Amino acid sequence: MNGILLVARREFRQIVAMKSFWLTLLLLPVAFALGPLLATQFEDDEATRVIILDRSQGDTAQAVRARFELEDDRAVLADLSRHVRRYSLEAADPSALWAQHDRWYGEEDVAAFRRAGGLPAALAAIEREQLPDTPKFDLPTPSYAFIDAPSPLDGAPDSEIDEQAQAVLGSEDEESGADLVVLVGSAYPQQPVVRVFANDQPRPSFLTNLQDVLTRDLRAQIMVSEGLAPQTAEAVQTIVPAIAVITPPPGGGAREAVLVRSIVPLALSYILMMALLLSGSWMLQSSVEERSNKLLESLLACIRPEELMYGKLIGTLAVGLSMLLVWLLCAAAAIFWTQGEVEQFIRPALAPVSSPGIVLAIVYFFLAGYVSVSIIFLAIGAISKSMSEAQGFLMPVLLAILLPITILLQAIIAGNDGIIVQVLTWVPLWTPFAVLARLGSGIATWELVGAGTLLAAFIVAQFVLLGRLFRASLLAQGQKPSLRVLYERMRSSN
Repeated sequence: MNGILLVARREFRQIVAMKSFWLTLLLLPVAFALGPLLATQFEDDEATRVIILDRSQGDTAQAVRARFELEDDRAVLADLSRHVRRYSLEAADPSALWAQHDRWYGEEDVAAFRRAGGLPAALAAIEREQLPDTPKFDLPTPSYAFIDAPSPLDGAPDSEIDEQAQAVLGSEDEESGADLVVLVGSAYPQQPVVRVFANDQPRPSFLTNLQDVLTRDLRAQIMVSEGLAPQTAEAVQTIVPAIAVITPPPGGGAREAVLVRSIVPLALSYILMMALLLSGSWMLQSSVEERSNKLLESLLACIRPEELMYGKLIGTLAVGLSMLLVWLLCAAAAIFWTQGEVEQFIRPALAPVSSPGIVLAIVYFFLAGYVSVSIIFLAIGAISKSMSEAQGFLMPVLLAILLPITILLQAIIAGNDGIIVQVLTWVPLWTPFAVLARLGSGIATWELVGAGTLLAAFIVAQFVLLGRLFRASLLAQGQKPSLRVLYERMRSSN
């Protein structure tokens, strides 16, 4: 045991002394910290600038603008209702529309919201009810901003409209440049063709709302021309059924709840993969350096091959657990200092790891997965005389591990618990990742026990077969061993 611990301490100190270890240790927390900030910076939070040029001398332009203002206020009302429900602020004004969650907000609802004072009045009422640490309501950015047409476009004759519209689209001037130009021709509605100029494909939502406004306008004009009173035609066009939408509270839906509960298990599976790849590559590098620097002969003069193998595994495991501990401390610090919606997900996200049985399963499969893959890296280091030779063995192994795991994680995130996930659960090489990833969505106890037993038998077989390969390859000389030679070394018990 003294020899094993001696090798483990040496392996640990050798890896920790590498600059790449410290760089990698700090890089992941920094990347997670900068990720949301960078995402915010790159987020497209500017409204699409739209010019409506109405040459029909009607009120089509005003109707289009009113429709998009309605959609913006509808989005504000829906987001405010979700915010109120998330933080239990209904007591601020139980009769307010934003305190009612079982509905799709129609035009009348938006009009009533405006008459009640709109967002400023709602926020004033909420502020009196909310706790000091309740996050502020994040006002959604309007999707579209309507601007007046510049004079060259506004006064251009019909023959020059296309040229002037393209000039406006290509302009970088914030005052006169636009992303979309909508032209309602002078022959409208007799010729109901509305042209949209754009640098890129317009959003389907824009075209859908625009078409809806124009369709309603055309139908109203046809009904008036047939003798129907304008007020009646407008009433016919605006009457809509009330739609009640019943949804669970934020984070409480089946799909959303599964995703939230899967955060920690998926993170553990991902961290296991990251830690294995990093610490395994460092162990592989140190093993190859020992062989190339003729240090193995000195080591084997003092200890047995088994002690060297077990010591390297324990040292590598200590490195991986140290990295995991640092990352978990960084995550705990980030959660402690973060306020807002993140706090609402902490409790359900930790639910899968709250019971002692699940904690025991996490510890077992994490450590078992670490040992199972680490011994493969160790065997590759024993049969390789240089890093280039080690890469030749390593690449197929990495592909065999990473590709199925990538598919597995995507399937879990998508809520797919089909045949692929089931198969990966019972293949020992991928069992730790599959079980850890499935803890959030739920896995039967018999599957945990059966997969864990099969994994334990697989590790025992690894120690026997790869242990023979390790012993037989330590002092072997000559060219790169073939698959037949490797097979013979694993069969030999000497």
